[in-house]
Amino acid sequence: MVKLRRFLVMIQEDYHSQNPYHNAVHAADVTQAMHCYLKEPKYIMDHSLQYTVDYSLQYTVHHSVQYTMHHSVQYTMHHGLANSVTPWDILLSLIAAATHDLDHPGVNQPFLIKTNHYLATLYKRTLFLEYLSLGKPPLEIGSGLVERIWFVLTFAIGEQVREKINRKYCLLYHFSNSRQQMETQIGALILATDISRQNEYLSLFRSHLDRGDLHLDDGRHRHLVLQMALKCADICNPCRNWELSKQWSEKVTEEFFHQGRTSTGSVQRKAAAAAELRYLRRFMTYLVEPLFTEWARFSDTRLSQTMLGHVGLNKASWKGLQRQQPGSEDANAAFQLNSQLLTQENRLS
Repeated sequence: MVKLRRFLVMIQEDYHSQNPYHNAVHAADVTQAMHCYLKEPKYIMDHSLQYTVDYSLQYTVHHSVQYTMHHSVQYTMHHGLANSVTPWDILLSLIAAATHDLDHPGVNQPFLIKTNHYLATLYKRTLFLEYLSLGKPPLEIGSGLVERIWFVLTFAIGEQVREKINRKYCLLYHFSNSRQQMETQIGALILATDISRQNEYLSLFRSHLDRGDLHLDDGRHRHLVLQMALKCADICNPCRNWELSKQWSEKVTEEFFHQGRTSTGSVQRKAAAAAELRYLRRFMTYLVEPLFTEWARFSDTRLSQTMLGHVGLNKASWKGLQRQQPGSEDANAAFQLNSQLLTQENRLS
């Protein structure tokens, strides 16, 4: 437990606590969601059992809305992810979830490119936030995440350390020969969270589902599913209940607001709020819903259906809030960089 705590403390310290959203709490949230997906068996639906889920949402003092969703389904357990992943898969997936946004600067990639940030140049304008989390600078300018992870996991403090001390304090000492495999799998999982590659991963996943040829005893197929699970965990906030989802959304938009203010010099907060609401609805429509729709095809569980239900209800709630807050063109500068990314993903229907 001491070694595990040392590892988790190191991870927490490498997140920027001043970021409203991309901080250690987000990492913990993604790790918790990933754990839930890894524990989910796959089910086959049988429309013979009735159950009803009633939703009642109130999102302002003066405006409330009620939605009722009726869904009739019986679930029969079938061979699925929880029955197929190995302990190694679980370990590396949870490490990837915990570290996927390590050292995140609190701004998105289009912002770094447009402002000619040094990270955009260093990482050749592609996937640099994910590579930053991996600690894989192309110019070899120091140790990175994988090295820091391995340092803590193996307590590798130099050749002078005696074998018995190393053996005592190593978290994964007996897996030292698997370091390359560990780096490769964690790296591939983290890189899959790049939102600009959403269409690429989603199309591949959808094609497998259409053909019905995903075989979880195949390591490559299982790894693709783990990548999709981490992608879902990374943007699952709109799939939570309204109270939690709203809090997470406010953190995201607060971070976007600071980014917009940095980019333009000043942003009117009222106008920015209207843009935030538009962005959130587009984010849920073009990124979250398509991803979780395909995930529900793979893992058609009560959890998956509940998450999709929450997305629909939360979209309706944000729409109601948007009606109360007329937009302003002054907000466009603050959120133009974020909107560009969503525009690229409009193909995800």
